[in-house]
Amino acid sequence: MNPRAAARALRAALPYLTLYQDRIFVVKASGSLFAHPHGMEILFEQLSVLHRVGIEIVFVHGGGMQTTELARTLGVEPQFAGGRRITCATTLDAAVMTMRGTLGAQAVGAFRKLGVPAVGLSGLDGDLVTARRRPPVEVDGESVDYGHVGDVVTVNPGVLRSLADSGFVPVVNPIAADAEGQPLNINADTIAAHLAGALGAAKLILLTEAPGLLEDPDDPHSLVALTDREGLRDLVGRGATRGGMLPKAAAIEHALEHGVPRVHVVSWRNEDSLLAEIFTNEGSGTMIVDHLDEAEDGWAEAAS
Repeated sequence: MNPRAAARALRAALPYLTLYQDRIFVVKASGSLFAHPHGMEILFEQLSVLHRVGIEIVFVHGGGMQTTELARTLGVEPQFAGGRRITCATTLDAAVMTMRGTLGAQAVGAFRKLGVPAVGLSGLDGDLVTARRRPPVEVDGESVDYGHVGDVVTVNPGVLRSLADSGFVPVVNPIAADAEGQPLNINADTIAAHLAGALGAAKLILLTEAPGLLEDPDDPHSLVALTDREGLRDLVGRGATRGGMLPKAAAIEHALEHGVPRVHVVSWRNEDSLLAEIFTNEGSGTMIVDHLDEAEDGWAEAAS
């Protein structure tokens, strides 16, 4: 980038820097990110920029792909219903080992390489998330027992606030526990949405391999740049959002319902996509708000 272009970019970003300084962003990435070292490097560089300009980051990660690989090694074939994993005892062990162990260490190490202090923890730590085992539910007309899967009961974000206020980036994996301390596996999008609501986050950002929400899931060029809850429900209702995107849709609904004003779905594959989504009007992925007129108000606030 030449100097004049860099200066223009900084001027364009300044209103957003002012608007979001000292605010909390909850950023969630799927386990597939960790299988792509270059993609990890690009993403963590962008997260370090946000941290250094005064935005408090809570980073949440999944690990479905790695859990599946380890469970298969242990002799268990993965099962899913409604886009969510059925977790037997062996699969729970695999999830704990991969997400609370290997992947959490990789994420903290990636931040450390960039000089950003980070602390890894799970929903178990500091009583962050209390859950209850999910009872059998009906999915596509059949009763499904998800096994050792939890539904969030309460969130106690004090430990996250303390870490963020002290300059650390909390790195959270979605292993939680019930009131008796029994570990439970929770969808990482779900955990991220609950944390964003409890923290009063300015943004929840869901990072995916896809460019964002799509009108046609088979056409990566059919990006929906901006929508609201009604538009999201329409995408789900006509099947444009399916499979692993269904838990994301539910997480988006929860975050908006609990006071998070902006939710973004952005690809981690595209260089600088996260910064472009946050610091430009054009964005790079999908922004979802409660009502579309709120998006216009937000842009006006940033421009003023």
